[in-house]
Amino acid sequence: MASLNMHKCLQNPVFNIISEIITKKGQECFVIGGFVRDCMLRRESKDIDIVVQGSGIDLAREVAATIDKGIKVSVFKNFGTAMLRYKNFEIEFVGARKESYRRNSHKPVVEDGTLEDDQKRRDFTINAMALSLNKDTYGMLVDPFGGLSDLNNKIIRTPLDPDKTYSDDPLRILRAIRLASQLGFNIEKSSLEAIYRNRMRINIVSQERITDELNKIILSPSPYMAFILLEETGILELILPELSAMKGVEIRDGKAYKDVFLHSIKVLDNISRKTDNLWLRWAALLHDIGKPSTRRYDQEQGWTFHGHETIGERMIADIFRRLRLPSGWQMKYVQKIVNLHHRPIVLALEEVTDSAVRRLLYDAGDDIDDLMTLCEADITSKIGEKVQRYLKNFRLVRKKLKDIEEKDAIRNFQPPISGETIMEVFNIKPCREVGVIKNAIKEAILEGEIRNNYDEAYAFMIYKAKEIGLKPAK
Repeated sequence: MASLNMHKCLQNPVFNIISEIITKKGQECFVIGGFVRDCMLRRESKDIDIVVQGSGIDLAREVAATIDKGIKVSVFKNFGTAMLRYKNFEIEFVGARKESYRRNSHKPVVEDGTLEDDQKRRDFTINAMALSLNKDTYGMLVDPFGGLSDLNNKIIRTPLDPDKTYSDDPLRILRAIRLASQLGFNIEKSSLEAIYRNRMRINIVSQERITDELNKIILSPSPYMAFILLEETGILELILPELSAMKGVEIRDGKAYKDVFLHSIKVLDNISRKTDNLWLRWAALLHDIGKPSTRRYDQEQGWTFHGHETIGERMIADIFRRLRLPSGWQMKYVQKIVNLHHRPIVLALEEVTDSAVRRLLYDAGDDIDDLMTLCEADITSKIGEKVQRYLKNFRLVRKKLKDIEEKDAIRNFQPPISGETIMEVFNIKPCREVGVIKNAIKEAILEGEIRNNYDEAYAFMIYKAKEIGLKPAK
């Protein structure tokens, strides 16, 4: 047992309550795992794991009754755990245990064990550190695998043989990469090699758990290195093959087709500095997903990707379905951003017309600001002058968007003349002509031929109806 005193990590009053109870009962008890790690890294953590030699469920109930008899204890008998919430903390209690695994399952066979057994079953050394809650050793660090040293050296390493660790529970492969990304750590060499050797074991993990880790990676402060690790270890090809297929460079006639995989994860990294919106980050990651299938080489134009936005939008539905991501507004939002992502770039390259800006506002609606954020993140050139030129053009596009929105109120607009009004004025039933007139009004507003108000739209309706042989009923 190390002599390092960690009282500063045990300021929550619940630790003293637990200490009083287990001291009276003569049990050994420790706070373990991510809470200890994060405290040492000075990171906020609201999840506390308590391991006790005995029943974790019984201890949870006693702690809850001591704090406040109204506190609810959630019991998970199958796992031998219990959880309660106290002052914005989630505190989970479990009896010390040892685990063994069957080859075809990542779910362990659990037996009662010692603290040492419990630390051996932990995924990484930095998550195996424990702080004593016993009165005579309160706040003392138990660190048999050198977790504190690994924490100081910013290393992800397994307590036991890494092949066994990753083979037993292959989800740990993604957790290692996710922790490295979140903390800015390196995965130790033998551990990284073991991840590659055991990569096919990821197939026994449920899609929901894989996707949960993938979302956490995407939400990390700088996801770029995580995706490099996923690719280098062969995991990306197994869980997101569409992204892996974007890797590679080809040169023809001196014209290079850049590595779209590296570009996409750089865009994700760029946008991560601007937003914590998970779905906008997904859009950044997948914005060029349609490029590999639309890539063509033209001797005059060079590399072209005509229609990659539309193809990408279609691919997203299959990706979301396979990854068990939400199929509601979240998927539609990502599809919309991917489909529109090239439009502001074209505006930034060409003369910005009011008509083009109106159409972009109309199509993007309330998502226009997110779309522009993605487009600005999409600038990954290493040529400073080129980056500054693009950013200057995007500032012009943003100003145009603001000015036209204030003047014409195009965002999410509905034409001032409804289909019902058209049918009433001309005394007609639902028919093709109603749609023709309504669409003509919308186009006239977007083109700037008329302003977005009822009077001008009504006059245009009469004019357009006359063209197709309709007269007002009165």
